[in-house]
Amino acid sequence: MGQSKGNSELVPGLIKKKKLPAMLVNTIKGEIKMSRIGKLPIEIPQGVDVKVEDHQVTVTGPNGTEVVAIRPEINVKVEDNHIIVTRVDDSRQARSLHGLSRTLIANAVHGVKHAFEKKLEIQGVGYRANMEGKNLNLSLGYSHPVIVEPPEGITITVEANTKITVKGANKQTVGDVAAYIRSKRPPEVYKGKGVRYEGEHIRRKAGKAGKK
Repeated sequence: MGQSKGNSELVPGLIKKKKLPAMLVNTIKGEIKMSRIGKLPIEIPQGVDVKVEDHQVTVTGPNGTEVVAIRPEINVKVEDNHIIVTRVDDSRQARSLHGLSRTLIANAVHGVKHAFEKKLEIQGVGYRANMEGKNLNLSLGYSHPVIVEPPEGITITVEANTKITVKGANKQTVGDVAAYIRSKRPPEVYKGKGVRYEGEHIRRKAGKAGKK
């Protein structure tokens, strides 16, 4: 008998023969990719401390402490200055959690060492931002200023009254705070005025022609 092929090699053939629904094939491919990611060791950089106990990984560094909860299907250990993530078996649940768990731990390591950041830009005449202590003060065309108080572990800075940077150790929280700021005046589709992510492209609509 010929050598058996892994799932990653079988899937394309099954798609061509229409033996599996495309949605199921995409799910299998995603699980294979995440499983491969899960096998990659995570290097612990200098200045970062990692502890594993009670299905929790605690990562501490210059930018704070992050705690990642680990499901029973996943094992984590520290070995030779690396974090090793393995799964207890080859069940579908364990395979799907393998890469995700590794990604969450890797994000925690990066966050406490280097921090994550998200940048936003303000466009529009009279629209501006400034800091009042730790809080962000936004003037966005309303009759009142919009005050954004950052959660613990998040810092906000403003440059030239139009450029906002959200920074912190937790990638999810950084993204959530940036999205919240943007939601206070999303870019409008005619002139693009409002708050947008740095580099965000706004597809504009043509304005209605005035009556002659």
